[in-house]
Amino acid sequence: MRYALISDIHANLPALESVLADARARGAETILHLGDLVGYAPWPDEVVATLAEAGIAGVAGNYDSTVAMDHDNCGCAYEDARQAELAHVGYEWTRANIRPETKRALGDLPFRLDVSPDGGHKSGPRLVLVHGTPTLNTLYWHADRPDAFCLQMARFAGLKAGDVIAFGHTHLPWNREVEGIHFVNTGSVGRPKDGDWRAGYVMLSLGGGKAELEHVRVEYDVERAAVAIFGSELPDEFAEVLRTGGRVRVAAS
Repeated sequence: MRYALISDIHANLPALESVLADARARGAETILHLGDLVGYAPWPDEVVATLAEAGIAGVAGNYDSTVAMDHDNCGCAYEDARQAELAHVGYEWTRANIRPETKRALGDLPFRLDVSPDGGHKSGPRLVLVHGTPTLNTLYWHADRPDAFCLQMARFAGLKAGDVIAFGHTHLPWNREVEGIHFVNTGSVGRPKDGDWRAGYVMLSLGGGKAELEHVRVEYDVERAAVAIFGSELPDEFAEVLRTGGRVRVAAS
């Protein structure tokens, strides 16, 4: 089975549209999302509707579950006080502008999704989707986490050699194999932070006892997203984050 794994769209409709088109052109048989559908860009309703219309299943990111539950913050981490201030403005904008039916859809997303490409009647490789980790969707699983941490998460998720666990949340793509288990951070469709402004996702071939994956980057109309942010009440700085692939430094106010 050939999967496209997409995460951290963050209400960036132009990026999502380009990724979906690219994934289909590459022969994706199934597209799955790893959460954080909303936040930071002005198309929360349109992104959720696009995924629903395409029949794309997935899990709840921290942004999704906190918006759905009317939590007082998104459960995100920040580099400084100014970044936190802007992010809170963006979070409140999303809460104020999202439609009730979109909010309900976010609340219906599961925490975890298990997929068995060879069928549940066989003991073949399994694909497990979470947003952050198998314990919390707010916990960051960065590439510098040691192998011991990865294996601890694998034990918690009940993984075995040949299985794949995919996650996002950090907006930084990476992958590693430890004791035959594949750990894959898919990066971000709508708000990359690795200095590459292009939308990121993963193509995964899984089944028949083997896993092959590719990190993919896709150009999209980033200026369309920037102009839409400027035309909304979202912080203008969010547009520069998109243009620079997250490398812009927000000046203190």
